[in-house]
Amino acid sequence: MEQGHDKEAAGAAPPFPDKCTDPYLRCAFNGAAQTALGVSGSALLAHSPQGCDYLVNNAFASQECDYMETVTLCTKLCVNEIVHGGEDILARTILEAKDLPISALFVISACGPEIVGDDIVAVCETLQPEVKFRLVPVPCAGFRGSQYDGIDISLDTILKRLVKNSDEKIPDSVCLIAPHANANPTWTADLEWVQQVLKRLGVRVVATLTHRTPLSDIENVASAETSLLLSHDAGQKAADYLSAAYGIEQICKGIPLPIGMTNTQRWLTALGERFDAQKTAEGMVAEGEKMVMATCRRKWPMARFLYRTPAAIVADATIGIPLVRFVTEEMEMTPELVALYTSSRPVRELLERELKDLGLSPKVVYGTDVYKTRMSLREVKPKVIFGSTIERHASEGLPVAYVVEVVRIMRQFRMINREYFGYTGILNLFECVQNEWTMGWRSKEKRYEAKW
Repeated sequence: MEQGHDKEAAGAAPPFPDKCTDPYLRCAFNGAAQTALGVSGSALLAHSPQGCDYLVNNAFASQECDYMETVTLCTKLCVNEIVHGGEDILARTILEAKDLPISALFVISACGPEIVGDDIVAVCETLQPEVKFRLVPVPCAGFRGSQYDGIDISLDTILKRLVKNSDEKIPDSVCLIAPHANANPTWTADLEWVQQVLKRLGVRVVATLTHRTPLSDIENVASAETSLLLSHDAGQKAADYLSAAYGIEQICKGIPLPIGMTNTQRWLTALGERFDAQKTAEGMVAEGEKMVMATCRRKWPMARFLYRTPAAIVADATIGIPLVRFVTEEMEMTPELVALYTSSRPVRELLERELKDLGLSPKVVYGTDVYKTRMSLREVKPKVIFGSTIERHASEGLPVAYVVEVVRIMRQFRMINREYFGYTGILNLFECVQNEWTMGWRSKEKRYEAKW
């Protein structure tokens, strides 16, 4: 990478333009851990070297687990186990944990054990009679893909191993899927907004896959009438499985998630029509739009200064696709670059429909990494970037005026959950832009001397 950047500065064509060691996404092992840690009353055992346990810690923080209630374990494999196999140490660790007061123990395997051939499924099946809790093996080495692939693998295991058959459906019920596959650093606030909306529409949430989800809720998933996918990056395979195996209808499919006025209105309208609550949905739309407009009149946001400013969006599809309409309609900017972390067919189709509907033709990069983003920014030269701290560094030396940090990784992690979904979410995004615009005018020169 260093050599490539040197040649870039010299104006020569960089070697290996499709090669990069700086992906935005973590590995599948991380995604599996994040999903498993969303099951409350359970524990997670990482069959891995101690270094991979860092990814479990990251997933622990992302799920906002309570360290007083959630247990994570690690087999801490060393060279000998990586070379000769670590099934014995895995079995010993499971037996040492047999007195934990948990409902399930998720066992996830990292790259080394899978390469050497450790069979965590066989170990768990052998030891199941000796422990009181459910053993749930999730073979999910990091090399199986990105963290989104890990989420899909873990959801597939959870659904196939833990869901019980049910011939009865709960009227007006829904199963929420993959809210954690979301680059909003406070995605739990997005989930809470969805839950409040469904409650107001008279819809019962049977289970959330996964965030603070009891094992009993997962077992009862088959009784849900519908499923609602809360990510454009992961979880579609789980929704398809629920439809095929249990006849659970996926709703709001093909609609961008509710970020911005139009997307929120379309999303709420679709929910209202499905659950025969059109009047309630219409009232929520009218109430929310009135609140946003009244707030903007009082607060006088700076959007007027950014009219038709060329902008770039660098994010996951969950945030990035609905941001296209928000940036175009609410901010009245012109998206010139859309770079998404993922590249699945549903992602491509959804973005292409949005761009066609808006009459836009920006440069689009699927499956972007830091290097591709840097090259695209050089080509497009946007004035505003909606992205993360990474783009603040990647845009150095380019004529970028503002970098609005709305996705991970952020310089200042938000301690208080603030949603992007819905009408308050619109104001939260406005505030992100407002703060970046204000900070841009601050002097970088020191104006005082300390007197002590």
